[in-house]
Amino acid sequence: MAKAIMFQGTGSDVGKSVLVAGLCRLAANRGLSVRPFKPQNMSNNAAVSDDGGEIGRAQWLQALACRTPSSVHMNPVLLKPQSDNGSQIIVQGQVYGQARARDYQRLKPELLEKVLESFAITGDGADLVIVEGAGSPAEINLRRGDIANMGFARAANVPVVLVGDIDRGGVIASLVGTHQILEAEDRSMVSGYLINKFRGDVSLFDDGIAAIGRYTNWPCFGVVPWLAAAGRLPAEDSVTLERAVRGEAKALRIAVPVTPRIANFDDFDALAAEPDVELVFVKPGERLPQDAGLVILAGSKATISDLEAFRDAGWEEDLHRHVRRGGRVIGICGGYQMLGRSISDPLGMEGKPRDIKGLGLLEVDTVMAPEKRLANSEARSVPYGSALQGYEIHLGTTSGPDCRNPYVEIDGRPDGAMAHSGLVAGTYLHRLFDSDPFRRNLLSEFGIEGGVMDYRASVHQALDEVAAGLEQSLDPHWLANIFGPATKG
Repeated sequence: MAKAIMFQGTGSDVGKSVLVAGLCRLAANRGLSVRPFKPQNMSNNAAVSDDGGEIGRAQWLQALACRTPSSVHMNPVLLKPQSDNGSQIIVQGQVYGQARARDYQRLKPELLEKVLESFAITGDGADLVIVEGAGSPAEINLRRGDIANMGFARAANVPVVLVGDIDRGGVIASLVGTHQILEAEDRSMVSGYLINKFRGDVSLFDDGIAAIGRYTNWPCFGVVPWLAAAGRLPAEDSVTLERAVRGEAKALRIAVPVTPRIANFDDFDALAAEPDVELVFVKPGERLPQDAGLVILAGSKATISDLEAFRDAGWEEDLHRHVRRGGRVIGICGGYQMLGRSISDPLGMEGKPRDIKGLGLLEVDTVMAPEKRLANSEARSVPYGSALQGYEIHLGTTSGPDCRNPYVEIDGRPDGAMAHSGLVAGTYLHRLFDSDPFRRNLLSEFGIEGGVMDYRASVHQALDEVAAGLEQSLDPHWLANIFGPATKG
């Protein structure tokens, strides 16, 4: 079995995903065969792995950092929230069922066998597996049957490094408190800790490290500074949207309404990276900006309930006014479904069977069905003729008059629809904005000479910069113990 190390956080959103991605790239740059692993993930930002199943987007990025194909075994359990207390359960890439939060707690012990099986498969032939936990091991109310943190670490005998986020405050208390609250057997799995997202003079935290050591006897393996390059990597957690703030005005403002079950919002990272584009995530209680040139409706894990939330926020009237002013609209996946005349859920995929009126901006209708389409696809933009690469991950079929005017062709078949006005379009293809030629053509319609960067290359560059930042800030003896000599390979 490959050597393994696990990173757990003192809380959610402490930066574990980026740290693991950066360490994966650092290990790969040192010549190691390295793989990422996350036993259990909860996210509606899913990706289609290279072996054809669903995994968390963070594990897809971490596989990219490793320069290795992604696999469903890198994230064997994926929870996709559909309501405040219920999720769709994906096991080894395929739909396993649905469960409310309390019911899922009873399922976890039987899922541990699948997790350990996938861990063994992931490590087969590798030098190193870097494991990411979920949430915090200090959530002792969830400890029984745990498969995400210490339950996995102990079952697989993987040493743990705790990650504390100093930027959010209280990092000393969070680390010391975690030490205090863990049972002795779990505490013994912790080999040390990292401080993440430090701003300023690192030496100012020397007394903090000493204090943590007095209370825990844990060594500090490094203080990681605020890494600007991390902001250029795809975000996974919706908490990123909750904290999003409006930036400076630019040549083109693109608005993305944030609905409760928004999914795959990393579709827009390439647009956000454009220097002349201001990407605005519009939250409930805010209006769609009148000066937006383009409004994009993102994917959704619960299209019907998100459409209702869209209406409740007053955005339907805003969107129709936007189109009457000549503004553009693009819908991706669930957002495409919302733009049509109707959505029908005859089998109750989202609860009870029902029909709902759509936004009426495309002459199409959607019928939900239990079969989920999962595919990595080669595609082509119909209006621009540019090549696209992306993936499909959706339930339901869409048809209607506007489908005769498709927005893209996926593997040679028509997909999506365009209104006769040319102002409104939709597609099931995720990641179409990653295409540099597509983005360049789209932005040129707003008078912007953009899309000149190589977006995919920019992600690899950001990973290399994060890896370099970690190499400079982490204890070299600790790194050598994990990775071996820096000259390997």
